[in-house]
Amino acid sequence: MASTIAVPGQLLGPASKYVAGPGTHIHEANLYSSLLGSISVTEPAPAPPPAKRLHRIAALHQTSAPAPTPTISVSRAAAGRREVLPEVNNVVLCRVTRITPRQATVAILVVGDAVLEAEWQGVVRAQDVRATEKDRVKIYESFRPGDIVRAQVISLGDQANYYLSTAKNELGVIMATSEAGNTMFPVSWKEYKDPETGLSESRKVAKPF
Repeated sequence: MASTIAVPGQLLGPASKYVAGPGTHIHEANLYSSLLGSISVTEPAPAPPPAKRLHRIAALHQTSAPAPTPTISVSRAAAGRREVLPEVNNVVLCRVTRITPRQATVAILVVGDAVLEAEWQGVVRAQDVRATEKDRVKIYESFRPGDIVRAQVISLGDQANYYLSTAKNELGVIMATSEAGNTMFPVSWKEYKDPETGLSESRKVAKPF
């Protein structure tokens, strides 16, 4: 699994591969994170060896048990929660709290692999959303409140905000909820789709790793 940090609603894997542990839930045969925290996978205890005096005929007819399945969990516990200050060039995960025509305001939740004890506020200005056609960027077509965004710190900004950028292919929205309240999936670099309604919404989509 590429990331050790999960955000609420993040896909963790198929339910056929993992048992749902604390901090996770199952939806349509997939496991998702229920909270912000550290991902852990616990391997099952090894099966006991067969009894030495097992009757030979019984052994021939015995069917092999299915391989035990590991348990996947997400925990807020000491999962790297520490007081970390975002620094220039850090990659962060943040949640969009509000938007205006000129910028998106976000709460920074994760710096690198550290889940923050306190949320720091940042902004993604219209000119920092993407690398090309900056003058044509519309914030409401790039982000919506509640989106989870992967961004890079480009400036410590003022006393109130860190300045962030999503102007790289791997940066942008990594999780989005539709107006109908459903978790969407990306269909292009600028569009997410609601699997329930079939409707699409514009976003600045982060390219998956």
